[in-house]
Amino acid sequence: MLELPINSGALLRLPEVLRLIPVGKSSWWAGVKSGRYPQPIKLGPGITVWRIADIHQRTGPGNLWLAS
Repeated sequence: MLELPINSGALLRLPEVLRLIPVGKSSWWAGVKSGRYPQPIKLGPGITVWRIADIHQRTGPGNLWLAS
């Protein structure tokens, strides 16, 4: 299993999130809407991020993947 150093304050944009969670964009957004994945943080127009700690907490550390 790959261990990632987690900085709880780290913010990830969608492409970075999708490298960690092996789902497509539409599936990710459907999961956000259903509550399976954490809600995003809007930093400004066109800038949406997620806290890596929120993703880690919601999906579990064993479920983070690094897609090639």
